[in-house]
Amino acid sequence: MTAEQWMELDSQYIAHSYGRFPIVADAGSGSVLTDVNGKEYIDFGAGIGVTSFGYADPVWKEAVISQVEKLQHTSNVYYTQPCIKLAQMLCEKTGMSKVFFTNSGAEANECAIKAARKYAEEKKGKEYTTILTLDGSFHGRTVTTLAATGQLHYHEMFQPLTTGFVHGDTEDLEKFKNTVRNEKLAGILIECVQGEGGVNVLSPAFVQGIAQICQDENILLMVDEVQTGNGRTGKLYSYMHYGVEPDIVSTAKGLGGGLPIGVTMFSEKLKDIFAPGDNGSTFGGNPVVCAGACTVLARLTDDFLAQIEKKGQMMRDYLTGKPGIEGVDGLGMMLGVRTKKKAIDVVKACNEAGLLCLTAKDKVRLMPPLNISEDDLAKGLEILAKACAD
Repeated sequence: MTAEQWMELDSQYIAHSYGRFPIVADAGSGSVLTDVNGKEYIDFGAGIGVTSFGYADPVWKEAVISQVEKLQHTSNVYYTQPCIKLAQMLCEKTGMSKVFFTNSGAEANECAIKAARKYAEEKKGKEYTTILTLDGSFHGRTVTTLAATGQLHYHEMFQPLTTGFVHGDTEDLEKFKNTVRNEKLAGILIECVQGEGGVNVLSPAFVQGIAQICQDENILLMVDEVQTGNGRTGKLYSYMHYGVEPDIVSTAKGLGGGLPIGVTMFSEKLKDIFAPGDNGSTFGGNPVVCAGACTVLARLTDDFLAQIEKKGQMMRDYLTGKPGIEGVDGLGMMLGVRTKKKAIDVVKACNEAGLLCLTAKDKVRLMPPLNISEDDLAKGLEILAKACAD
């Protein structure tokens, strides 16, 4: 079948929820994707930060296939080894005490919200239910995580959303403190880099100020690491750039290496927040997914994270000052490029020239595989610079 025929079938049978580009993906190897016509693209999107080690990564693939041949699924009324191994690795690498596995970032955030409300009720009182998030934030597409999202245009078509959320000023700590004073808060949920909000990096002073508020007011500090986590910013998790210690951390995307996973991590004081029956997930902690995730996490060593920071700086240095580029924001290999042209037009031009990238608000968003070769990185950057300048 031709690409056009596949796209026609998609239009006929799949809900029109996505504004797709006219590319029908067929195969991939490393940082290169091939479409059904045989055209190759260097991938600077990595499935929106998911394929951390690229396509068909041999280490990840071997672990997944080996586990499929043994046991592809069983319910959470039994123990499975990959699930336990991954939980141990996450706790040992972060200093957190317990984890809960789900299937996506939105579910991980839902779990975080449930845990925060249960803890606040037990420790502060039933009226302490509100979760404070930031303007410009994005926390998922369920009815509850949309309510948590601090971008009102996502709310418009789906009212009424779940109650119990307020949104605070970003980078204005005094206004933020006023919001805190006026609410009965269970937790404050932040992204240290707002991905869908435009790759906006929160300042150290603001993040540390929020952490101090949480400590002073006995409010849980919750960090959404769905997109920023698992090495993407050059640290294992982005909050590690800021010297703060969250009570709850959610993550997903890049940990799975290409299979769906969500994780909510709890600090020592929340390690026993859930009792049997308080939360559940049919597919959470799936052994195949966890086997693959173990290979991702195992390779995020200090030396490898240093290479991510090096490549991220290489990207910044190359792009900064190029014609048509007004600036570069972000951390590590999660960058937002401010362009004179409309971001969507730059992305389309890149696609034509053999480069895949994303948008985030008015920026071109770049999230290549963490192990992309410097050669592929240089080729992709050259394509992007030309698309911005032409």
